Amino acid sequence: MAEEHRLPRRKKAALSIAVLLTLSCTSIGRVTAAEGTAAGQKAGNDAGGKMIAIAIHGGAGTLPRAEISSEQEKQYLAGLDAALDAGYAVLKRDGTSLDATIAAVRVLEDNPLFNAGRGAVLNRDGIAELDASVMDGKTLSAGAVSGLRHVKSPIELARLVMDKSPHVMLVGAGAEEFAKLQGVEVVPNEYFVTPVRKLQLERLLRGAVTTKENDLAAFGTVGAVALDSSGNLAAATSTGGMTGKRWGRVGDSPIIGAGTYANNASCAVSATGHGEFFIRTVVAHDICAQVEYLKIPLAGASANVLAKMKALGGNGGVIAIDPKGEVVLDFNSEGMFRGVATSKGRREVAIFR
Repeated sequence: MAEEHRLPRRKKAALSIAVLLTLSCTSIGRVTAAEGTAAGQKAGNDAGGKMIAIAIHGGAGTLPRAEISSEQEKQYLAGLDAALDAGYAVLKRDGTSLDATIAAVRVLEDNPLFNAGRGAVLNRDGIAELDASVMDGKTLSAGAVSGLRHVKSPIELARLVMDKSPHVMLVGAGAEEFAKLQGVEVVPNEYFVTPVRKLQLERLLRGAVTTKENDLAAFGTVGAVALDSSGNLAAATSTGGMTGKRWGRVGDSPIIGAGTYANNASCAVSATGHGEFFIRTVVAHDICAQVEYLKIPLAGASANVLAKMKALGGNGGVIAIDPKGEVVLDFNSEGMFRGVATSKGRREVAIFR
């Protein structure tokens, strides 16, 4: 899904800039071609020479490149690299795509720069409410959770819903009761709250945000898709939603078919952007359906679906992977925090086009 002008001028605005940055999900950097090739050559010998790949995102948004300091860029770059490393390490050990996506998303949930887990945006009452989902492309099994307030890793609970319950989606108090029965780590809600997110909410409530800042508050979310050495696909997505959300609002991230979908017959997709539009256009499933039934290449299917959503007024992006290891990182916003690593030598993290 997706969740997070002019910023106040430099000195006084440093914190506000950071606030918008964490939510907007803008650019990071890119490893050099030489570094990517070297990493890929080594990776080609992992997993018995079979194709493996993982892609991640940290949200889509529209913050101009000029608003990002070099230090902020380094921090985001390091965060994406760490998540990419965690997921790819699982694949190199012949681990499953499901385990790889969970590993990558967990790193992003623990990083307060991103809108998921610790550092998630706050609802109108100043409380972090978290959503997540995961899907196994081999079995079409799926698990999702929404409205969590105390589960440290929402993506881990989504996995347990899939593996340990007869259900696909659990919400609110019921989901947290299930978490306790499963021995999942729970924390006070204050664990998720950061000064940056508190300031962000305060600005929103007193009407101090610009139209553009308000748009940025719709974006955030983290996610991963992967192909393992057995040829299986998986997708995982986690988010804190929208700043100032109320009435139990739920976006696309925990909705199977909207923000997350995986099927070995087509592709795996994790989405980020304005969740309401992703739900209305069933973005993740639509991309996979076009690949499977219309035989449209992954890049074309992604472009088709994002164009349809944009025509309705929606912005955001997707990461997607097919059974051959083709990876697509597509977005119709100004940028998307993203990264990819494959055994063919592709390795990068970036944001702007």
